[in-house]
Amino acid sequence: MKVHAATIAPYGGSEMYSAEGDKARERVNAWIRTSGAFDGVLDFDAVRRDPADPTRIRIDLHMGDNLHGSDAGYAALAESMDLSLFD
Repeated sequence: MKVHAATIAPYGGSEMYSAEGDKARERVNAWIRTSGAFDGVLDFDAVRRDPADPTRIRIDLHMGDNLHGSDAGYAALAESMDLSLFD
């Protein structure tokens, strides 16, 4: 059985955001990317984050709440996936 992990997307600007929580998100994402514990990594953080403010989802990829993806956001996630991970 293969095990894949997805990074945690940014959520700055949402009601749930806290600086402490974002630091934890960054630590977890770094571990997911570098630990070698998984057969594959889906880097949803890299796909969704705003380059101008990495604590936030790009404005065109969330549905207005800075937390949940828009149709374009979910399409971007789908397009970013290397489907060979599932072979």
